[in-house]
Amino acid sequence: MSQVEDFRYPIGTFNFHGEIDAAQRKIWIGQIASLPIQLRNAVAGLSAEQLSTPYRDGGWTVRQVIHHVADSHMNAYIRLKLALTEDNPAIKPYHEDRWAELHDSELEPAETSLVLLDALHRRWTTLLQSLSQDVYQRTFYHPEQQKSTSLDVNLGMYAWHGRHHLAHIVNLKERKGW
Repeated sequence: MSQVEDFRYPIGTFNFHGEIDAAQRKIWIGQIASLPIQLRNAVAGLSAEQLSTPYRDGGWTVRQVIHHVADSHMNAYIRLKLALTEDNPAIKPYHEDRWAELHDSELEPAETSLVLLDALHRRWTTLLQSLSQDVYQRTFYHPEQQKSTSLDVNLGMYAWHGRHHLAHIVNLKERKGW
């Protein structure tokens, strides 16, 4: 694996095989619950210049990463609620790269999305913890991927997603000696 790939996927890509059981779900829900404080700790004390530093050549800035996590996780929460209230609903894909280039992602303080993530993850965690095992088999349909995804798999994917972007920030800080 090249150095660039290491920077892009510091914890590897999401890959889970086998049965997803209650113990695995509990781990993933815990990772979702703890992400906001981990992100907050990762960016604590960073200067405006540091927050404007890309985590890799050609990558998003730390600020854009924080805003991206908020954008992405809001979409994940809505997808969960759609799947809980409709039968295999088609979700609305979005261009995350274009969202990251919008002025709010480039200019708004990271704190705005950190506050949003605190509230969002609290609600998300409450909802996830309330679900029975059979409900995790519900699905939504992704029209671009042309496949349905279970809430179980989606839970794992977003637990990974948070850790993935947290690692971008933590690894950058280590490389820069911040």
